[in-house]
Amino acid sequence: MCGIAGIVSAAAGDRIEASTIHRMCESIVHRGPDDEGIFVKDGTGLGMRRLSIIDLAGGHQPVFNEDRSVWVVFNGEIYNFPELRADLEKRGHRFYTHTDTEVIVHLYEDLGADCVKKLRGMFAFALYDERRGKLLIARDRLGIKPLHYAFSNGRLLFGSEIKAILAVAPELASLNHRALLQYMYFGYVPDPITSFLPIQKLPPGHLLEFSVGEVQVRQYWDLPEYSTHQPRSEEECLEELEWRLAEAVRIRLIADVPLGALLSGGTDSSTVVALMARASSKPVKTFSIGFSHDDFNEAQYARMVAKRFGTDHHELVLEPNVVETVETLTSSLEEPFGDSSMLPTYYVSCMARKHVTVALSGDGGDEIFAGYDRYGIHMRRQIFERIPQWAWRMYREQIYPVLPKNMRGRKFSYNVSLPWRERYVDGISFIPAFERDLPILSDEFRESVRTGGNPEDVMYRYFEQAPAKDPVSQMLYVDTKTYMVADILTKVDRMSMATSLEVRVPILDHLFLEWVTGLPAEWKLHGKDQKYILRKLAERVGVPREALYRPKRGFALPLVHWMRNELKDLIMTALLEPRTIQRGYFNRAGVEQLLDEHFRGRRNHSHSIWRLLMFELWHRNYLERIPKLDAGSEPSFVGSVTGKLG
Repeated sequence: MCGIAGIVSAAAGDRIEASTIHRMCESIVHRGPDDEGIFVKDGTGLGMRRLSIIDLAGGHQPVFNEDRSVWVVFNGEIYNFPELRADLEKRGHRFYTHTDTEVIVHLYEDLGADCVKKLRGMFAFALYDERRGKLLIARDRLGIKPLHYAFSNGRLLFGSEIKAILAVAPELASLNHRALLQYMYFGYVPDPITSFLPIQKLPPGHLLEFSVGEVQVRQYWDLPEYSTHQPRSEEECLEELEWRLAEAVRIRLIADVPLGALLSGGTDSSTVVALMARASSKPVKTFSIGFSHDDFNEAQYARMVAKRFGTDHHELVLEPNVVETVETLTSSLEEPFGDSSMLPTYYVSCMARKHVTVALSGDGGDEIFAGYDRYGIHMRRQIFERIPQWAWRMYREQIYPVLPKNMRGRKFSYNVSLPWRERYVDGISFIPAFERDLPILSDEFRESVRTGGNPEDVMYRYFEQAPAKDPVSQMLYVDTKTYMVADILTKVDRMSMATSLEVRVPILDHLFLEWVTGLPAEWKLHGKDQKYILRKLAERVGVPREALYRPKRGFALPLVHWMRNELKDLIMTALLEPRTIQRGYFNRAGVEQLLDEHFRGRRNHSHSIWRLLMFELWHRNYLERIPKLDAGSEPSFVGSVTGKLG
């Protein structure tokens, strides 16, 4: 696992200095504390920070081919590299390392950019072909590893994190107001845009080629069609599911460093641990955290699973300094990020890193096996489709506005009145439901993004593209393309890499995922049973039923308690003081109402308040540390970049 960065210039005579690439690498040293490697030649510079996992002594990057005409820097793991290497050696390629990285350069020699189609794993890499004067960068199929790029003044800059680009080009810190509005809606910024206008995320399953000053981005993989194969029986389905997932787990146990698992005690992580225990000759190291508040302490379930499979279990019950942690994490987040579960993810990564360098997790199970409550809720609300849309439209336009704002069920009634896709997107968006009563965003901010389209359009586009006919499969596709990539996987990557821990996700093995995608929706959401067939598999491999059939929480945390106690002063200060309001994003009256309803106990707005708090702290702790642009170069509501209002 590494962090990569670099610059390739199309301008004649433009030299890239090693010191420039070093500055990029220094900004992401947490991703790879073990080693730094830099290649510079004329207008090309490649750099990497290495977290040594395989071939500890000989795996120094950049890696090159036999005549040193092809160079690569690589972040991730290629799990089928032994098979690829053997085949390449038969075809005459000579290897000088034992790393998985080297197969990329030789595959490229044979296949060009299509080499990515042969790779099984998680990856982001940059390859420079000196003979053709071409840069190829690519990101894995599901977006497990991040990759960002920007084209500016004839240069293509790239990095595992945005901060690597801004380290040498702070002038690119021009805020993308449309991205910030999407954050307000969803709690994350969906690919491919970022919070900075000139900087893009390379989407999952895409590659980019840069040559003679032209940037070409194309897709090389997408999820296959849903519901294409019907198992003849549940037993047949379970047998194939078991061997496919067991193989995905087994190939992720290859490492020359200590390896373990993050265990929440839920279905996904427990099943992964069960299969790890079967494949390992030694007790698996497992890591779990809990909180002293009984309502949120699920450590007992992780403990139960650990005992069942004889793991070397490490558990930590936390009483964290949440204010200090929030301040620290928001100083490193390059974009506003509203998922509060980043805290327990960070805490468990810190603990695991004291014992191992690599950990497996159960991430991805909810998006491919229909594990979220909202899927079942939506299907139950399909009954409201029987009422004609003209009647529902009349309700929204004429009746809803005059109903008492504190009337029980008012927001629910509006949601069920929408067509089903709009109902789903409305349910996962924060801003619309609240702003139907009182705007929380300022008119100034709204006007700045007026021509950018509806933030929800990104969801509707994926609905249209979904290779699926039934609603459940369409929802799974949308969430896999948006929430899973920009929230779940981003959270895991950033929090684990902040501690220099590599996390592997066997449930998102693309071959396993392609097979699961082909299963009809009823194998995933079976009546009211979420993750039906995965839970059956978990039982089959020995996971205790008490851990499987309980309310879903994942890495739960006492957010409501923190909001009303440890975090209250920070919330009131950060969200209501003039410094915040003068940025121009928020309507003060809307924020005051949100806080009033929450702190009076009328409604639980903890997740919404958290989202606003993270936005403001991101401004203070990250943006204000970027070198300032010229005063007056941006409108007033991005003052924290220009220094005008910060």
